[in-house]
Amino acid sequence: MPRMDVENHVKRNPHSDFKKVEGSRQPWDSSLVWNIKKTIKPDWKYGDGANDGGASLKTPHIEIDPYEESRPAVANYKLLISGIIPRPIGFISTRSKDGSSTNLAPFSYFQVINHDPPLFIVGYAGGFDNAKDSLKNLSETGECTINIISEHFIEAANSTSINAPYGKSEWSLSGLTPAPCKTVKARRVKEDVFSVEGKLESTKEFESRVTPGKKTGVLAIIEGTRFWVREDAINEERSLIDAAVSVV
Repeated sequence: MPRMDVENHVKRNPHSDFKKVEGSRQPWDSSLVWNIKKTIKPDWKYGDGANDGGASLKTPHIEIDPYEESRPAVANYKLLISGIIPRPIGFISTRSKDGSSTNLAPFSYFQVINHDPPLFIVGYAGGFDNAKDSLKNLSETGECTINIISEHFIEAANSTSINAPYGKSEWSLSGLTPAPCKTVKARRVKEDVFSVEGKLESTKEFESRVTPGKKTGVLAIIEGTRFWVREDAINEERSLIDAAVSVV
């Protein structure tokens, strides 16, 4: 099945007319600022348990077998991305081995897993036999940059999720600015507050439990080799990033 048809089958967006839905929402409130509050129950003591007075114990749970007969794999995908929130999005930049094409794309399956060495994971849907541009470039060059999305370029970042043909750069579609790096050839997003240059440490391919032999995902472990932080967001010791700057 062609990749575009797969996306139509998955139906990640539950709204047939998203712009209509978006238009019904309240406008963006730029007056809101980043802040940190107390927990709901600051006087909580060991043994107190949940802070809802037992309300969460009154509603039963539903058991779901991810491999139950007739359950499509896409149902698990939608369940996971709606249940594991908030979830960081990895904004990954790569370039082809010959340097003739570049790719910029957001990834739902992303996280930092270690600090010495700095290690990150990115999960790719599909196997190497049907690798998306980002995975193809990463596996061939062993390099990428990881960019963390902020509010001031969220629309541009979202635009890169389009299924552009191989060789068509999402950089031009997004209008974002590529900036040079020190240890990798892939460009970082200059508008970003925090970016990481990365080298591929290893990959692991996964096989479907429902359809034996079908490759359904690849895990990439990436080692950070350089950090880039906007100077107004980093503290004097270069050890803390101000979330009020990096998020907004």
